[in-house]
This record gives sequence, structure tokens and C-alpha cells, in this order.
Amino acid sequence: MDLIAQLEAEQIASLGKSIPDFKPGDTVRVGYKVTEGTRTRVQNYEGVCISRKNGKGIAGSFTVRKISFGEGVERVFPLYSTNIESIEVVRRGRVRRAKMYYLRSRRGKSARIAEDTTYKPLKGKSAGADA
Repeated sequence: MDLIAQLEAEQIASLGKSIPDFKPGDTVRVGYKVTEGTRTRVQNYEGVCISRKNGKGIAGSFTVRKISFGEGVERVFPLYSTNIESIEVVRRGRVRRAKMYYLRSRRGKSARIAEDTTYKPLKGKSAGADA
């Protein structure tokens, strides 16, 4: 393991976060800390993960898309952000793309993603927040 990867692994271990195994096409619920004045609360943002960038590293991020009041809304979350309280996989999608950007131009039935009922978690990886 090279020096950069080793430093990155130490940084991730020091954060102590458990990130579930999810991929583009999965519906995820992200508990995001929202600060309003002096109060802080957790707001859930649920939608389809349409992309992941920089893999599982410290600089990783993912984009979640949802339809809110008939308007498509996308939000990019840093994977190891301190503002993320939890990431929960609601349902697994069966897709054949790494980036789901084509969903931006689709509405209704054509924007649906088939559910993957045969999903098996990765062996050797910790999927603690998955259950």
C-alpha cells in the first residue's frame, strides 16, 4: 500500500463512520444536519443515487436526485462529511450504468428503476449501517 492510500485509510478510520454499500440506481435516505440559527436538526433527503465520484476514498461524493413538488432536485453529498448523520439504503436498483444522468430528461414511468431483489452484500466489507 502506498503512502497516500495509507494516510487516506488512517483518516477514514479516525472519522469512525460506517458507510453502507450502495451504488448508482439505489434509493437512499441521507440524514443531513441542517443548522437554522442556533438550532441543529437532522433532515432526511431521500432519492435515487445517480452517481458516485472518487469511489470509497476520503474525497468521495455521491449525487442524490428526487422529485420535489413536480420539480427535479439534485444534491451532491461528500461521502465522509461531518454534516451527514446517516446513510440508509431504502431499496436496491437493478441498473447497467455507472452514471444515471439520463434520468434528468425522463418523467413518470420511464424514469422508474427496477428493484434488485437478488442483492448480496459484498464479502469482506463492513456494511454495518445496511441492516
